[in-house]
Amino acid sequence: MIAVVLAGGQGTRLWPLSRRQYPKQFLKINGEASLLQATVRRLLPVVAANEVVILTNAEYQFHVQADLRDELGAALAERMVLEPCARNTAPALALAAAFCLDRLGSSADEVLLVVPADHVIQPAQRFAAYVERAREVAAAGHIVTFGIQPRHPDPAYGYIQTGEAVGPDCLRVRRFTEKPDEATARAFLAAGNYYWNSGLFAFQLGVLLAELERHAPAIHAIVQDGYAQAWERFASMPNISIDYAVMEHSDRVVTLPVDIYWNDVGSWDALFEVRQKSAEGNITVGDVLPLATRDSLVLSSKRLITTIGVSDLLVVETDDAVLIASRREAQNVKEAVERLKQLGRREADEHLTVYRPWGQYTTLESAERYRIKRVVVNPGEQLSLQMHYHRSEHWVVVRGTARVTIDGSDRLVHENESAYVPKSVRHRLANPGKVPLELIEVQNGEYVGEDDIVRFEDVYGRR
Repeated sequence: MIAVVLAGGQGTRLWPLSRRQYPKQFLKINGEASLLQATVRRLLPVVAANEVVILTNAEYQFHVQADLRDELGAALAERMVLEPCARNTAPALALAAAFCLDRLGSSADEVLLVVPADHVIQPAQRFAAYVERAREVAAAGHIVTFGIQPRHPDPAYGYIQTGEAVGPDCLRVRRFTEKPDEATARAFLAAGNYYWNSGLFAFQLGVLLAELERHAPAIHAIVQDGYAQAWERFASMPNISIDYAVMEHSDRVVTLPVDIYWNDVGSWDALFEVRQKSAEGNITVGDVLPLATRDSLVLSSKRLITTIGVSDLLVVETDDAVLIASRREAQNVKEAVERLKQLGRREADEHLTVYRPWGQYTTLESAERYRIKRVVVNPGEQLSLQMHYHRSEHWVVVRGTARVTIDGSDRLVHENESAYVPKSVRHRLANPGKVPLELIEVQNGEYVGEDDIVRFEDVYGRR
């Protein structure tokens, strides 16, 4: 069995924490591990590291590598499928199927377990037992969905209507309903034969391809020529989910009801359910002083947040944005993000801290002709050999030792020492030491945008 982890999502309902350039699968929602790390750790008792395939957007390649270095090691580089552009789950899974057949040498009867990277599932041991059962059912030619018993009538989830039994523990799927209104969701709960659609699936490679040929021939026509052709033509595939493309039409779909805790952390309300609450029903993270406050979620990044005499409130503070909303309106955060995009606001997509394969940088201050950054380079890593046409840079080391290359000349720069890089001069910054290198970078010039960069050499393959 091969586990395909879907890690390319760009969810915005947890804004301002989750943004397009750093979406929720990389957030540490419920502990010290990111959601992606927790997902892979949950899988390793039932599959080997070389049986895990990470399906993600090319933009997130280095985030994934940094997150899963300890969990998957050297196997990761050869088992990461990078979508060349954003599509949906049907094209993505078709691409993953072609990858498994062509690059991993999988057979048509190999079972694929499809797992989103951004869900909370507990307990892990029980989940592993359900995965083993799903493998058996999928090996018999069924498409298996994991059905979650609804805990309340939530209109934010998709629902599966089930019918007659198929074997001792599976049910035939009659219909999928995507995000019904609250009245309909209540009717589904009352009926008793509806489950939440978890987005977890299991099926044989051959079954997926056969069902794509029947129900989504435009996708099948592209992937049938192999992985390389599928990757090249990925952008021409229809933008459609696997539910709409296959699941709603196939007569092979069954539901395996699972008795586990599941949460897709798709909104602030869903996160409110996951975290442990105080006696007053509050969840607070960071420097928060709640007074006469009940049933509220308050997250502080740097500043002290004090609340007085409020209830059912959502407050999220980051370096560059503050969200204040009624918890009852948490589902509408996506609308705010869409409005920010229409206004061309950077905050819709980016954080002030940006992650790179060599480390990270945080913009401390920016104006028309200058920008000040805090730059952290991880031990043993280095930036590209590069040049800027429109800006000079001044580096001041505050921690660690830097190896600086300027116009072909190398030297070491220690704490409380500095280096100056003129415009249009080739330069490189590296960390030869054992501790993170931290420095302050002051950029000055007529243009200080991130796209004023010409790379000559890069160990990470960037252009």
